[in-house]
Amino acid sequence: MTIKFICFVGNDLAMHIHILGICGTFMGSLALIAKEQGHQVSGCDANVYPPMSLQLEMQGISLVEGFDVKQLDPCPDLIIIGNAMVRGNPCVEYVLNNKIPYVSGPQWLGDNILQHKHVFSVSGTHGKTTTSSMLAKILDSSGLNPGFLIGGIPQDFGKSARLTNTDYFVIEADEYDTAFFDKRSKFIHYSSDTLIINNLEFDHADIFDDISAIQKQFHHLVRTIPSDGNIILPKECEAIEAFMDQGCWSNKHYFGEGADGLWRYQLIETDGSKFKIIYDGSNQTEEATVEWRHSGLHNVTNAIAATMAAHTIGISVNQACAALSDFIGVKRRMEVIYSDCNITVYDDFAHHPTAIKTTLEGLRAKVGSEFILAIIEPRSATMRMGVHGHNLASSVLSADQVIWYQNSSVNWDMADLSQDASLLCSVVNDLETLIEMTRSSIQEKTHIVIMSNGGFEGFHEKLLKSFHHN
Repeated sequence: MTIKFICFVGNDLAMHIHILGICGTFMGSLALIAKEQGHQVSGCDANVYPPMSLQLEMQGISLVEGFDVKQLDPCPDLIIIGNAMVRGNPCVEYVLNNKIPYVSGPQWLGDNILQHKHVFSVSGTHGKTTTSSMLAKILDSSGLNPGFLIGGIPQDFGKSARLTNTDYFVIEADEYDTAFFDKRSKFIHYSSDTLIINNLEFDHADIFDDISAIQKQFHHLVRTIPSDGNIILPKECEAIEAFMDQGCWSNKHYFGEGADGLWRYQLIETDGSKFKIIYDGSNQTEEATVEWRHSGLHNVTNAIAATMAAHTIGISVNQACAALSDFIGVKRRMEVIYSDCNITVYDDFAHHPTAIKTTLEGLRAKVGSEFILAIIEPRSATMRMGVHGHNLASSVLSADQVIWYQNSSVNWDMADLSQDASLLCSVVNDLETLIEMTRSSIQEKTHIVIMSNGGFEGFHEKLLKSFHHN
């Protein structure tokens, strides 16, 4: 017979929590939060590999590769089931057959952590990770020491999640579904007090039939915001206004460019590397300048949204802009991974035509006429399905050359993308050819932007290794 020893952590029982699908960004971050709360945490996944596996192991979280049910003996106190887990998975079936207590990750987080916090949720199709990181930076620089769970690694903090004993928590609020047994969007569980909705476009075609299905989930989210809570959103976004018009019971705050409205930004440099944020309050106008290493209008709008969220709890525009000016950024968001006198290589997570377009436009504004080579792997479920195929050619027009990588999971013919005569365009389907083509395309002052929301089969490392062996 197995005897379990359960100890108290504060007012809560410490328990053994086992996480199915632990190496995903959200679930891995959740594991760190549970560990910091004092629980014994373990987990499993189909692919246990760095960097998440190293981050977890460094925190004393034991990992199992695969889903052999032997890992559930002795039985954990609670199973947290990731949304990648499906019926037929051996561990899932064992949990159900043996009535082991289980819960989804978002519900566990909401019930055990977020219920007791002032929650800043950052939602939208694009910019969630970056805006969440900016907001956490602003709150931290103001001495508020927020907890956070972000779908990437903010370089200002060096990890994707942390739990603190303060009242504030920043979370990246994803519209993807919660679990096989809960098809609501994750963000429904988060007890949000301040909600940012950055933008809205069709995405996640593997679970949503059309944009109206996504809007329905967003309106469910709006219904959960308290009447004294705040919703921050862009002006004149029809996709957002369509569900906001169905009912809103909270304070709305709009942002944009130009002279109208309480909140606006004003570009000082056209590439977005220097700009003002202006708030015309009822008693006085607040304004301050951000001068930073980043570029692109999308980052400017991310910054004003983060500033507005912080302002709801009394952080001044000046404080926010000072923090943003020191903002380092997020790994895999136009992260410079190689640079010499002639070549700069960026790693970017772009997974949608709009993200590709705005990122390349921002780089073009920054580097002028220097040569931009975009290398893109359509890897998200929506991209692999070809849903956005008709918009991809126009998304890369700010580049001088683009190479599309058609991996084995892309189930549509990408050949048409190479027919765009406005720039040099190719489609390849093996890494060696891709590396050779990349190297042969380098010109004087070349910027290579690698875009994928996955590991890209190790292309980044192989390309950089080829430079060192040159």
